[in-house]
Amino acid sequence: MKYALIVILLLLPMVPTFWAIVDIAYRDFKTITRKMTWGILVVLIPCLGGIAYLIFGRKQGRKKEEYV
Repeated sequence: MKYALIVILLLLPMVPTFWAIVDIAYRDFKTITRKMTWGILVVLIPCLGGIAYLIFGRKQGRKKEEYV
């Protein structure tokens, strides 16, 4: 039981990082440079970069239109 708690506490900070990576992939940004900058920031500074993207960067991109 205590090992499960340790695993959860270690993996919990990675959730914003994975969420940000997926969100960056599915959003359109004004320039490819901006998209790459957020991607590099999230990957190189995992927990803080993911949180920063979710607070500030998500507003810069817009959801891609689904093509049917």
